[in-house]
Amino acid sequence: MIGILLAGGFGTRLRPLTKVINKHLLPVYDKPMIYYSLSVLLLAKIKHIIIISNESDIKSFKALFNSGHDLNIKIEYVIQPKPIGIPDAFSLTKNIVKNRSVCLILGDNFFYGQDFTLKLLRAKNSKMNTIFTHVVSNPSQFGILEYSNNGSPKIIIEKPTKSRSFDAVTGLYFYTNEVFNLVKDLKFSKRGELEITDINNYFLNKKKLNVIHLGRGFNWLDLGTFENLNIASNFVNLTQRLQGLKIASLQEISYNNKWINKI
Repeated sequence: MIGILLAGGFGTRLRPLTKVINKHLLPVYDKPMIYYSLSVLLLAKIKHIIIISNESDIKSFKALFNSGHDLNIKIEYVIQPKPIGIPDAFSLTKNIVKNRSVCLILGDNFFYGQDFTLKLLRAKNSKMNTIFTHVVSNPSQFGILEYSNNGSPKIIIEKPTKSRSFDAVTGLYFYTNEVFNLVKDLKFSKRGELEITDINNYFLNKKKLNVIHLGRGFNWLDLGTFENLNIASNFVNLTQRLQGLKIASLQEISYNNKWINKI
């Protein structure tokens, strides 16, 4: 499996901070934002990772991670000429991924909770496509999974004005290689973007989509707002102080995966 980390876009919700810096390089307490997404791929024991960003920021990510050799992983970099939607990540990486499966994560997502590694490995080892959901208080800001009367997943609605569900689809997706055949047939939405929701609904209708719900003891945040950026920073600070353990330590995860030796 190859991991794809999407770290492009304009970060308009975080202006003026993002006027001169890519939002994925903004600090979340003691680490750049992108560390938290990259750590998820490492927890899933994915060693080959593609970071996608715009041309002006690729150099910064290369300076931060180089080829990944310090972690005994392989990192490649792909330029996204224009942010036209999440599924564009598959068009840009098709020649690298070839016939393998993929895990796509958005660089502004924050995950933290018990047994997360087990859930990631379950999704990675499954032959199904897998998405993760988490309850939110503002469903109009997300893709929301709605259910049929018997409780089975029915449809994902993008940013609904009214919704019977509060289960948001997070920015973490495990897909079989079939996803690459779908992208070329996608049409642009009214927002002028290719929508990941269209891909997820296709797999849902074909009964090829598994849903893992992250429960009440789990924390997930979209870090694209000032409020959530602040919440995540305070959470990392507090948790690390109380537990004496690091969150999203790339070196620790690589060591636990037996990819690197203790220095």
